[in-house]
Amino acid sequence: MAKCTYCNSTILFGGKRDANGRFCNQKCQGRGALLALSQQIPESVVKDQIWRIHQGLCPKCSGSGPVDVHTSHRVWSAVFLTSWSSAPELSCRKCGIKSQAVGAAFSLALGWWGFPWGLIVTPIQIVRNGVAMARPPEALNPSPLLERVVRMNMAAQVVRQKSAQAPPAPIA
Repeated sequence: MAKCTYCNSTILFGGKRDANGRFCNQKCQGRGALLALSQQIPESVVKDQIWRIHQGLCPKCSGSGPVDVHTSHRVWSAVFLTSWSSAPELSCRKCGIKSQAVGAAFSLALGWWGFPWGLIVTPIQIVRNGVAMARPPEALNPSPLLERVVRMNMAAQVVRQKSAQAPPAPIA
């Protein structure tokens, strides 16, 4: 089965394809273009920015770092409807654990109410939060996910700068 070039999810049917790869939807296709652009940014510039962020202050609480990407997982259900998600966030370990604990509590309270997926996914999301709280990113080295976030943000900044410099389109 095909995998999305951007988010690595399995593509069962359809998807979008372009020169940058195969994507599960249009949103990932747009991010895939940014991903391709991010690979053109010089490695030294990216590494410098990664270390600056990793050793800087937490964007959530302004506390000391190290700052990295911490992912919290949630699920909620209502009878035959179940929705689950994972939300990566740039923060210090303390803020990351807080988000993961809130995600686990949210899932514990609101995840079980759907059949059959709520009963299946709720324990998975709670365990994922527990594992993330027990095994955080390494404090001495930035995670690969932090590198990806930094690269994507730098690529988005390049796109914004180019669009700001572009002359306005003529009015017909």
